[in-house]
This record gives sequence, structure tokens and C-alpha cells, in this order.
Amino acid sequence: MIDLIRRILTARVYDVAHETPLVAAPRLSERLGQRVWLKREDLQPVFSFKLRGAYNKIAGLSPEARARGVIAASAGNHAQGVALAAAHLGIEATIAMPTTTPSIKVDAVRALGARVELRGDSFDESRAWAWARAEEAGHVFVHPFDDLDVIAGQGTIAMEIARQHPGPIDALFVPVGGGGLIAGIAAYFAYVRPETRIIGVEPEDAACMLAARQAGQPVTLPSIGLFVDGCAVSRVGDLPWSFTRETVHEVVTATTDEVCAAIKDVFDDTRSIAEPAGALAVAGLKRWLEEHPEARGLTLVAIDSGANMNFDRLRHVSERAEIGEAREAIFAVTIPEKAGAFKTFCEALGPRAVTEFNYRYADDSDAHVFVGVGLREGRREREHLKKTLREAGYEVVDLTDNEVAKLHVRHMVGGKAPAVHDEVVCRFEFPERPGALLKFLTRLSGRWNISTFHYRNHGAAFGRVLCGMQVPLGERQAFFEALEELGYPYSDETENPAYRIFL
Repeated sequence: MIDLIRRILTARVYDVAHETPLVAAPRLSERLGQRVWLKREDLQPVFSFKLRGAYNKIAGLSPEARARGVIAASAGNHAQGVALAAAHLGIEATIAMPTTTPSIKVDAVRALGARVELRGDSFDESRAWAWARAEEAGHVFVHPFDDLDVIAGQGTIAMEIARQHPGPIDALFVPVGGGGLIAGIAAYFAYVRPETRIIGVEPEDAACMLAARQAGQPVTLPSIGLFVDGCAVSRVGDLPWSFTRETVHEVVTATTDEVCAAIKDVFDDTRSIAEPAGALAVAGLKRWLEEHPEARGLTLVAIDSGANMNFDRLRHVSERAEIGEAREAIFAVTIPEKAGAFKTFCEALGPRAVTEFNYRYADDSDAHVFVGVGLREGRREREHLKKTLREAGYEVVDLTDNEVAKLHVRHMVGGKAPAVHDEVVCRFEFPERPGALLKFLTRLSGRWNISTFHYRNHGAAFGRVLCGMQVPLGERQAFFEALEELGYPYSDETENPAYRIFL
């Protein structure tokens, strides 16, 4: 620990990195009843804190090691940090990136002077190639988080926060991927401000540090969500784990919708657009306050870790932000199929805004409507509204937390297809590259008929697909074995109520 503190205090980051401001978030503070501050790492030259660790690592290399060049694997911010650091020091850099990496990120790395190698469909495949290439060519591998000098470079953020806010800080919220950022910050605060509570924040579907804390050691998650791509890591680093076991007080998680709401919160206070990982700490701060309703008047700091957001993703963010803020609920409601039923239903909703209403005639008895309703009092009002509608005689299914409903069904409402039988419905993540759909069709459609198909992309490295196929009961095992061989992440949604009611 003392060695790490020494490395933080002597880190060489300011040749290329800026001391970023610690700014107040007045709107968020007023709404939450706290004093909220944002550490603006999105203002670095590569719009992310990753430059600090990458430069500190590369600047510390010996002349002989520099001559061999550096190599890294990354689909995002670490790649740009390594590329800029190497360019500033006149060192050859190679970056391995997945073939699914959006062109905007590939072009950004190339513009910084690095050679890009597109290898594999996933980060793990790119990293394996980079490790092998480092061994073969003698390049120095620059790890994104499992390296003392990288951790020390990130730890300079803590040094700045402590200097910029000399008064008490009750809690500091830090986004967690592999753990390099929080390891450096927690170590420094344990040394100079041990009274400050250090709270890690992870995506709910990629919580590798939380899993390690529960198991008592690092574990590899079988699958991870990719929306918060900057923190989509399946296993916490060994070095970060060794430093954070005693210095991180707790870890909280946030959902995709909560992250989208936090992106809007950051925008409202700063007029800047954080990437999902950049807003993750704010989402965790809000989740922590929900779990501690007694908290009032605290001083809370959240790390805004980056702003490398693809413009195409903003549609998805805006679509989900209101749900993440608990200002919208989504229901499936059964109403009578007769004139005036919609008006009667709206009267039952009371003085609330209808944000969405999807319906297609199916038969003469009942109508199933997909409805979005604006809320003023959050989750408590949502539960009260469900109760009110049921007491009025309506059958209600809450779809607010149903991913199939929010990603696909809301765009597909059109009535059921009575002639379709033996339908199995699955949700997939397709790698966003040429040939992905053809590979899927080649493997499956010759054996089973596709009965429904809906695809959406949000400017990410993967597209979201809902696919229905007619699979006789006796062929189900062979069907799911074929899906495993295909290798695309999927989930069986055949029993999902949104599918059952509307499709």
C-alpha cells in the first residue's frame, strides 16, 4: 500500500493529462437533498481518465523497453489513452480491437498514430491476440487495470479531489470495470482521508467486483451486459482486488435504465453528454441514497469518467431515461373491445399523462393495450396506480422492468398470429458486423421456420434481436444445442408475458 501511495504521488501524468475540475451539480443536489459534486474526467484530451494510467505506465518504461514498442487490447478509452501516450513519447503502439468495434473508435485511435489490428469478435479474443503478439514480437503489454503503474496513474484523481475539496467528503462514488480506477482512489483516500466512504458502482449485469466480494476472491462471470461498455468486464483484476478488499467500503449496482437517467442528470447540470460508464457513478449515488432514505445534507462526489458516447446511442438513452428516473411506468392492460373503452380507461388513469399507447384489434372480446404512463411520485405511485386499475376491474401486467417489452414489443404490437404454432422466442445479441445475420440464418433457418424477427441497434458493437422460430417439441433440444454452437448470447423468452400478451 505504501509503495502504491508513493507511485501515485510521483506519477507522471501531467505531461499529457489535465487536472480536471471538481464541479457542483446544483440541480441534482437540490433534488436529492445532498451536496453533489462531479469530478469531470470527461474533459481529458481523450475524453476519459484512461489517459492517466496509460501514460504513467508508458512514461516509466526503460529506453530498451520503449524501443520494443507497446501493445494493448481495448475497444474504447484505454486504446485512445495508450495511443496518445505513445505518440507523445514517440513510441510505436499497436492496439488490438474487436472486429465489432464501431468505426468512430477505430478512426479515433488511428488518428492518434497507433496501428490498429482488428482481431476477434470480442474483447477477450482481441486481448488473447495482443498477449500472443507481445510474446512473439517483444512488445510491452499495457494492461488496462491489472498493473501497479496504471493503478497509480488513475489514483492521481484522488489526489486532485482531496486538494480541490479540503472539507469533509462523506462518500465518493467510483465506476468499476476491472478495478484499476477504484484501487488507486481507494488506496489514496485510505491514506489521507480514511473517514471518506469509498463506494464502487457496477452495472447490474456486469458486477464482477461485487461477485468477488461475495465469494471472497475474484470470480469470472459467465456472461456480462454490454450497455455500459466501459465497465463490461467479467473478472476484477488481481491487483485491484488485493488493494480494494480493505479500502472499498461497499459496492452498489445500477440498471441500464438508471444509467440512462444518470446521463440525463449529468446533462442537466453540465450540458455535457457522459457515456454510460461516465454516468455510472451518478446512477450508483442515486441508488445508494434510495437505500439510505435517512441520509440528508451529505457531501457526495461522483466520478464522471468519460464522454466517448456514440451519437446513435442517444435515442436509446432518451427512450429509457424516464423509466430509470421512475417517472414513467409501462403496463399491459386488458380492456373491453367496445366503443368508449379507451376513454373509460383514460378516466381510470386520472390526471396522468399517457406517454405511449399501442394497440391493434385482435378479436371481438378483449383488447390488450401497451401503455406508458407518466409518474410524479416514482415507484410508490407506480404501485398505487397498479392497485387502482385492478380495483377498477382491469387485468394489469407491469412491464416497466421487462427488457423484451421495452426493447422490442413496444415496436411490434400488431395482434397475434393464430396460424403460428410451436413458436419459440429468443432474445439475441448479434455482433454488429457484416455477415452476422447470414451466419445466424445459415445455421438455423434451413431447419426451422422464422415466424417473427425484430432487430434494433443503438450505436453499439452489438445489435439486439428478438426472433421467433417454429420448433416442434421433439426438436427443442437440438434447437438449443444449435444456439449454443452459434455462440451469440441469447435468452429464451417464450414465457415472457409481453410476448404472450401481444405477439
